[in-house]
Amino acid sequence: MALMDPVLLVGSASPHLGRALGQALGVAPADCHFERFPDGEMHVEVPERVRGRTVVLVQSTTPPAGEHLLELLLMADACWRMGAARLEAVVPYLGYARQDRRARPGEPLGGRLVADLLSQGRFARVLVVDLHSPALEGCFGAPLEHLTALPLLADALREHVTDTSVVVAPDLGAVKRAEALARLLDRPWAVIHKVRLSGDEVHASGLMGEVRGRRPILVDDMVSTGGTLVAAAGTLRDAGCVEDFTVATTHALLVGPAVERLRHLPLTRLVSTDSVEPVQGLPFQHQVVTLAPLVARALRP
Repeated sequence: MALMDPVLLVGSASPHLGRALGQALGVAPADCHFERFPDGEMHVEVPERVRGRTVVLVQSTTPPAGEHLLELLLMADACWRMGAARLEAVVPYLGYARQDRRARPGEPLGGRLVADLLSQGRFARVLVVDLHSPALEGCFGAPLEHLTALPLLADALREHVTDTSVVVAPDLGAVKRAEALARLLDRPWAVIHKVRLSGDEVHASGLMGEVRGRRPILVDDMVSTGGTLVAAAGTLRDAGCVEDFTVATTHALLVGPAVERLRHLPLTRLVSTDSVEPVQGLPFQHQVVTLAPLVARALRP
């Protein structure tokens, strides 16, 4: 079914992206009523004009991930019961994607569980951006479209790139992203070997690539507590890099001690997307790139 004159519904986690996507699609986000009952239960009301229409629901599962996921499912259920002809979900940041495997007995497979829950939304298609574990694609019941923000980030970075810039993967999981971004920017790349000690503590134990006298562009799919970046910065400093850091990420979660940790790095700029609602008043330069053009192209027939 062609995406002709869709109804756009925006959840409480994604107002910035919702407004930008509405402009890109040429439609105004429809009014959707959200409230909480005294006991904390969420209540959602969608407009009657969703009946017989294609409805695009925009909602990141940013913290609190469970609350935002449930809100998305309530919106979808309300639309289905109102008679919407087709539901498409835009979930630019998918929480629990790091729980794609069990490290030890007794742990849940959180990523698979979230994929199963999303299948209850009766979505004809789910769009995600830079999924932390691409292996989760096989867990979805609905067709999954996996988009990447790397070209958008590269466009934003290009004016700041010099002959001394080097793209750095702060851990082995970011190697493919670093290699792809380095190709887009026509720069060399390096990789740091990281060992995770806990949920917010890591240790960097090695470096592959030449960074001496160069300005690092650290790239990863998300910045959560900032522990990985702190460990990477220490390794890069010891290797003689120029203390002029740029961080490029799709999902700038910036939870817990992240802002304080980044404040103490020689961070020139953070470049991220609006997959996560932009944080205001950061003590460093933060350039936000909207995902709206990327998502709009994927939604159009």
